Amino acid sequence: MRDKIQIIVADDHPLYRNGVVRSIEEEEDLEVVAEASNANTLVGLVESLSPSIALLDISMPGNGIKAVQKITQLSTQTKTIMLTVSEHDDDVIQALEAGASGYVLKGVGSDELISIIRDVNAGKSYVPSALAARVLLAKRSRDNERTPSEKLLRDLTVRETQILKAVSLGLSNKAVGIELELQEKTVKHHMTSILRKLQVKNRVEATLIARDLWQGPTHTA
Repeated sequence: MRDKIQIIVADDHPLYRNGVVRSIEEEEDLEVVAEASNANTLVGLVESLSPSIALLDISMPGNGIKAVQKITQLSTQTKTIMLTVSEHDDDVIQALEAGASGYVLKGVGSDELISIIRDVNAGKSYVPSALAARVLLAKRSRDNERTPSEKLLRDLTVRETQILKAVSLGLSNKAVGIELELQEKTVKHHMTSILRKLQVKNRVEATLIARDLWQGPTHTA
């Protein structure tokens, strides 16, 4: 049997947290290795356990966004997913800029949440379609000097364009490498160049730009 996806669930509302934990533990390939009720505890658990996924609330004590920033800075492969009621543009933008791989609203069903966890673990990213286009517009208004444009995409090389198109379809670096017959480290090198040229901080933002300009606004996958 393949290794389980190890998850830490962090939320300061015990009843909600327990419900999420129960839903996760019903799945054979998922395992909750720890729980937390505040940001500081979560960061400490991530540092000691290095789980696959940290699932956390944005508004818990200690600030969820700050927790994501600290986790991103750790030398760990842990990916973070926000699970929150907040639909504020600034919250979504700050979470993604801090390094979150997913932003999920608490009204999501358990089956969809499980699917998102698996996708993020596989290297994909997620923002609800209802928020993605609005957030991109908000980023443009707030940070006009970094407005995505066709000119930025034209600065990409042919290979970088191929890689960005594959990433925008939800492929992980490993999957992109297989698809384009490249080593994974080569894909990572190109992604660094792509992020620099598009003037964004992470692959989630790059995906939003690519989908907006190539395919029309939608959620990241």
